[in-house]
Amino acid sequence: MLLTESAPFIKQYIEDLNNSLEQYKPGAGLTFTQKAWLSFCLTGILMVNAVCWAKFERASLGNYKLAALSWMFRKGKISWDNLLVGSVRHILKKYGIINGVIVFDESDRARSKNTKRIYKAHKQKHKASGGYVNGQTVILLLLVTDSITVPIGFKFYMPDPIVSAWKKEEEKLKKKGLPKSKRPVKPAFNPEYPKKIQLALLLLENFKKYYPKITVKCVLADALYGSKEFMNGASNILGGVQIISQLKSNQNIRYKGKKKTITDYFNMINKGVNCTIRVRGGEKVNATVSSARLKVDAHDGNVLFVIALKYEGEDEYRYLAATDVSWRTVDIIQAYSLRWLVEVFFEDWKLYEGWGQEAKQYDEEGSSRGLILSLLLDHCLLLHPEQEACIENKTPVFTVGSLQRKTQMDVLMECVKSLLQQQDPGEKLKEMGQVIKKVFRLMPSGKHMSGRTIGRLGPTPSLSRKYCPC
Repeated sequence: MLLTESAPFIKQYIEDLNNSLEQYKPGAGLTFTQKAWLSFCLTGILMVNAVCWAKFERASLGNYKLAALSWMFRKGKISWDNLLVGSVRHILKKYGIINGVIVFDESDRARSKNTKRIYKAHKQKHKASGGYVNGQTVILLLLVTDSITVPIGFKFYMPDPIVSAWKKEEEKLKKKGLPKSKRPVKPAFNPEYPKKIQLALLLLENFKKYYPKITVKCVLADALYGSKEFMNGASNILGGVQIISQLKSNQNIRYKGKKKTITDYFNMINKGVNCTIRVRGGEKVNATVSSARLKVDAHDGNVLFVIALKYEGEDEYRYLAATDVSWRTVDIIQAYSLRWLVEVFFEDWKLYEGWGQEAKQYDEEGSSRGLILSLLLDHCLLLHPEQEACIENKTPVFTVGSLQRKTQMDVLMECVKSLLQQQDPGEKLKEMGQVIKKVFRLMPSGKHMSGRTIGRLGPTPSLSRKYCPC
């Protein structure tokens, strides 16, 4: 794809972002050069689907140099800490958003084996192969509203390598039957490696700080965040709002003063009934549901609204837990179904918005700024003129993939128009052809043997006699 000019709607977005920055924090606005650079980078990500300066240079036919793009990324005095906040505030104001649902989830992104300078890269389980890879983990906070889903904030997570080594050794010693008294004690908590729950709570505190006028209706998170630490902490930060998560099937509850597992209670005492649930405000699905207000041991005996839920075709229950017991069962289930939207966001983010491709910028500032650029592109697409029309008219919005393809063709058409408007289009086309030859150089392949010696592949007559070991 050729990239001679930034997309018009991206230029407008950067202007609006600059105004939002000035209103939010006077003096944090962008210079003319910074606005041009950001416009070009967001258009570049949309065109080549990567945060890669070399690809940007080739797409621009050398008009933007790799070194200059990288220098601005590293050294340019852009208020990176405020860019995402300013963008979110602009979107919320643009669409008149005053409330929504917060959703937490984390996403793993595999990186190369040589990740010494990739920020917080660590060993991860690779679901596709069943093995392990090096990669980054990002905890993301999204705001789901009645019109759009918008990413708000993020934190990089990395487990403490000392604790990880201890766990590995602990498992080995357990298998050998060594008693706990003779096994090494778990290392003390290192604040340099905060837990996922701590990072999620920090994101919530930032949300409350930066967007105090937004009313949060509830917070959704998966089973990892079903602990007392997160559910109570999140509820306290946001003034007692509903927190919905999941409980493990082996957790204990109290029923008539007796301890039982959640599984035993819902399979033997409080069996489910068939009902119809509306998922994400759309299609209706059949499910088996049961619920009760129960004291949960892992939550210091506090009462939670616990729901056993099994969709049609599933064999096992999942157990939802909510802190506010005044909600109806159906409302909790339908609210929790919104958590699936974060999975759709992750898919779009990785496939079309640069983060899943060559976003391997070095060190903390490289990873954070590259991720911010990727999220700004997602914000920018929410303000695409055709997307904006859908949102304002309350009709279904377009997919990121289709917007990407349309914008790519729009930018290409602008390039063609610019060429035809030249005094001598033919001469300009020849000049462009010469530039293309210089920029898009063919590289030698290591897959073929042409130009190399394949070696002598055949028998040697003097060695054809049968070898006799005696």
